Amino acid sequence: MNYLEEIKEYIPINEQEKKDKEVILQCVENFSDILTRKNVVAHLTSSGLIINRKKTKVLLIHHNIYDSWGWTGGHMDGDEDLKKVALKEAHEETGVQNLEILNNNIATLDVLTVKNHYKNGEYISCHLHLSIGYLLIGDESETVRIKKDENSGVKWINLSNFLEYTEKEPHMQYIYRKILNKIDVNF
Repeated sequence: MNYLEEIKEYIPINEQEKKDKEVILQCVENFSDILTRKNVVAHLTSSGLIINRKKTKVLLIHHNIYDSWGWTGGHMDGDEDLKKVALKEAHEETGVQNLEILNNNIATLDVLTVKNHYKNGEYISCHLHLSIGYLLIGDESETVRIKKDENSGVKWINLSNFLEYTEKEPHMQYIYRKILNKIDVNF
């Protein structure tokens, strides 16, 4: 299934996702470069919130740009496979190799604003990430590692207190709650 079909088939869980899905589909229709960063207004991204098999811990990375703990993910860079990109980014940013997508489905769909910032010495204007998110299962016995150009920390955190780690970005906590509310976990 290609990315457009996957997005179209996703059933929004609330009004926010319904509206964001409309925006994402409109952008896909109107921009031929939606899969690349060449589109400086908006582009598709694919992310993953990684939990362990027991559903007691979450694997977070400390993002250099945002100076906050959060999920893994990144730009499509021309790839049309949302799941492949979510898994690739999770592996690159954490070192964990044994990853899978829970239920093989999109877990959240959101339009996120990205503030202007510098990356690798280059100024990046504010823009939109048309974010497709997945819930990933990872093996907590694997060794984790940082990806120096993107993060400065990687660690497993008990679900019972992971929201404390993400409080610098309350808008992201909303997304994490949406994802975790889809499965039976205590946090």
